[in-house]
Amino acid sequence: MEISATMPPPKSKSLSFSQRLRHGGIEPSDPEELRIHKTIVVFAMGLMTAGVMLWVGLYWLMGLQLSATLPFSYQVISVATLLAYIATRNFAFFQYAQLCLFLFFPFVVQLSIGNYISASGAVLWGILAPITAVVVLGARESVPWFAAQVTLMLICGYFDYELAGTARSVIPEKTSAAFLALNFTAITAMVYLLLRYAANEKQRYQARLEATNRALMAEQERSERLLLNILPGAVAARLKQEKGTIADGFADVTVMFADIVNFTSIAEGMSPNQIFTMLNRIFSEFDSLAEEHGLEKIKTIGDAYMIAGGLNKDSVNYTEGIANMALGMRKVLETDAFLLEKRLQIRIGIGTGPVVAGVVGKKKFIYDLWGDTVNLTSRITTEGVPGMIHTDATTYRRLRNAYEFESPQTIFAKGKGETMVYRLIGRRQDPARQAGKVPSGAA
Repeated sequence: MEISATMPPPKSKSLSFSQRLRHGGIEPSDPEELRIHKTIVVFAMGLMTAGVMLWVGLYWLMGLQLSATLPFSYQVISVATLLAYIATRNFAFFQYAQLCLFLFFPFVVQLSIGNYISASGAVLWGILAPITAVVVLGARESVPWFAAQVTLMLICGYFDYELAGTARSVIPEKTSAAFLALNFTAITAMVYLLLRYAANEKQRYQARLEATNRALMAEQERSERLLLNILPGAVAARLKQEKGTIADGFADVTVMFADIVNFTSIAEGMSPNQIFTMLNRIFSEFDSLAEEHGLEKIKTIGDAYMIAGGLNKDSVNYTEGIANMALGMRKVLETDAFLLEKRLQIRIGIGTGPVVAGVVGKKKFIYDLWGDTVNLTSRITTEGVPGMIHTDATTYRRLRNAYEFESPQTIFAKGKGETMVYRLIGRRQDPARQAGKVPSGAA
């Protein structure tokens, strides 16, 4: 039986001799394919043993008391190989020993009784050897066993031809004919039962394998979702295919930092679990806004939140998306009863320009952004007024026709010097809509 797929073996543990005997020599650490092979060989041994006992018993009941030496010898040798296999765990020895018994015992029995007719074609029982070899060893490895069975049958035919008319049968002709039919029936049944048993074992293995594959697929989907929660989709796909460093330059990206101003002082009187619950509540709301506006969350650092727009090709109006999200973030803190009670304030900075984006590290890696745009946005956020949204000049020029801003202000940004910033108030109202000339649902 050729089964290319293998399942990971379970954890190994030592079994006693009686336990190994009861389980047909199967060990907990055995791969699934080896388990199937072991059960098939033991099953085939049981079929052959039962067949021999039945065959001898029928002759005995019919008053033909043949010598029990050969059948008894077969039983002793067969059981001895089983016990040796259980004791030594040497399955290779056991399977080849059983195949040899299947092959040669019927041949010896036929020669000891007489010819094909008197022995009722006993040599045909040897077909169990190549059949079992196909199932256990595989197609190519079974060829010598098939060739050996054919050779033994030809030898028996040669002896019958050479000794025709000289050998005297001790078994009545009618009895031989009846047993010939019984032998064909028994052989057919044994081959059918063996193949059926092997097919059932394979089906059970396939069912377990499919269940394992489904579990692996579910686990892979969970891993994919986890990876996509850490990295943008395109970056995650590249990370799975490429071994080198992943870093890309973007000519135009809008970056936003949000910093909860008084979080440290508020957290002083809270338990760690309460702090986590509050942060998780805030950032989960922010994540929902990011998904709503098609933006890419970069990371959280303590009570700070970083997001960007323009990193994926699907983003069109990403600067407006950032502005809308900033207004939404501020609204979350102003309208959520639980957060409003804590009197949290947020400071937001937005900047637009070129950045470098890539994956940092090999373990616990993150997707991060670098460049003057990131540094300037961070400085704007740090120097900003709590509760306000500040933007750089590039962002202002891009949004001024659709959003309202206060007059520009100059701040001193560390590393940048005097910097002009613009305070975002909100989205402009459409004068036509305000006058009622445009339906509220119109674009």
